[in-house]
Amino acid sequence: MIRKTIEQLSNIIKVENDLTPFKDRVIEGVTIDSRKAVNGQLFVPFKGENTDGHFYVRQAIEQGAGAALWQKDVPNPPQDVPVLIVEDTLAALQQLAKAYREELSIKVVGITGSNGKTTTKDMLASLLSLKYKVQKTEGNYNNHLGLPLTILSLSTDTEVAVLEMGMSGKGEIDFLTKLASPDVAVITNIGEAHLQDLGSREAIADAKLEIVNGLSENGRLIYHGDEELLIERIEEMDEIQTKTFGTAESNDIYALEVETLPNGSRFTVNMAPHIKYFLPVLGRHNVMNAMAAMLAAHEMGVSFHEMQEGLQTVELTKMRMEWVEGIKGTKLINDTYNASPTSMKAAIKLAEQMPGFERKILVLGDMLELGMDEELFHYQVGQTVDGACIDYLFTFGRLGQFIAGGAKSSLGEERVFSFTDKKELTEKLSSVLTGGELIVVKASRGIKLEEVVNALASK
Repeated sequence: MIRKTIEQLSNIIKVENDLTPFKDRVIEGVTIDSRKAVNGQLFVPFKGENTDGHFYVRQAIEQGAGAALWQKDVPNPPQDVPVLIVEDTLAALQQLAKAYREELSIKVVGITGSNGKTTTKDMLASLLSLKYKVQKTEGNYNNHLGLPLTILSLSTDTEVAVLEMGMSGKGEIDFLTKLASPDVAVITNIGEAHLQDLGSREAIADAKLEIVNGLSENGRLIYHGDEELLIERIEEMDEIQTKTFGTAESNDIYALEVETLPNGSRFTVNMAPHIKYFLPVLGRHNVMNAMAAMLAAHEMGVSFHEMQEGLQTVELTKMRMEWVEGIKGTKLINDTYNASPTSMKAAIKLAEQMPGFERKILVLGDMLELGMDEELFHYQVGQTVDGACIDYLFTFGRLGQFIAGGAKSSLGEERVFSFTDKKELTEKLSSVLTGGELIVVKASRGIKLEEVVNALASK
């Protein structure tokens, strides 16, 4: 992590007060949580809607923070403790991260996309860890605040950083990629998430492709080669090195065979047809994410033979295709971290194809940020449910009712239930369980459908 004297910090960011008495004090690491500001960290406060981090600056320093930033439009900065007064604390944090990134002798992989960013990040970190010391984005630290904090947490001996880049609007990926300067950039796919802000899949494709703006010299773009929106735009770009993954044989890497297993997938790829890979992650769509990670790892010198070990030891971020033991001997798949029409359909298909279960139940909630056609998207998701493979569908939320409406033609009225109360949903679902069912639970993060998973989990 970053380690600097206050004098060195003052040479990186513009500081508006005299810090001569504290110039030799060393800060090590950065935090935005005053409760974690210990062991010489730099505490960065922000003005929020409900509270102001500046109120906790003195407390942070007293409990062990080495120093703190202070935004100059906030009155009454303390004079007797090491406080660096700056124009804007967020801008100063970002500037500090950019300077630290430029100091590090490190390779960076940047990952964006509408779906699968975090899963691909986890897979790639596992593959690269076979040869390198790797750090990756933790949790959802993938935006204009999280990415600088991730960069500033990188150890000086880290060899490869795998950085996730999220967005909600135009220009955000451009900022993140220029901050991270990736040597390899990955676009997992173009979906429907963020239609509310960007208006069209074409605009989403343009926003995701901003990731190439920060590519290092001779950097490589890896992208979903079945996506026409990406193909059209990349063909117009000058001198950009690319590799593709997908289902079509025109891609650099594609799956030759995929076998769905109760605990993951077994597959082969054209680039190493003699090797059978086991991926302990559910869903054929995750084989696609694995191939994106494999291409990026190969760019970094990991052999396809070595990747066997890296894939079979992947550990995903919580609430992403997470197995949970349920009541009455049921098995739950908790995929409640996020949702879009593309990923929701993939979860439905997974449930339908999962071997080893006589009865299968879907619990699906609202998908957010889909814009003016949100009701139609939900209805179309419901239409994909196969009543011959799924026994019951439970939906949650206002928009979930449209999923239910779309599914009734296949499941019938008697096997579809809609709720706006999680307790009522859980009670009804519990009443239809006979034991041993598979229950797949999925919704957007804001719906907090993991509360249903927790209620159904065996204690």
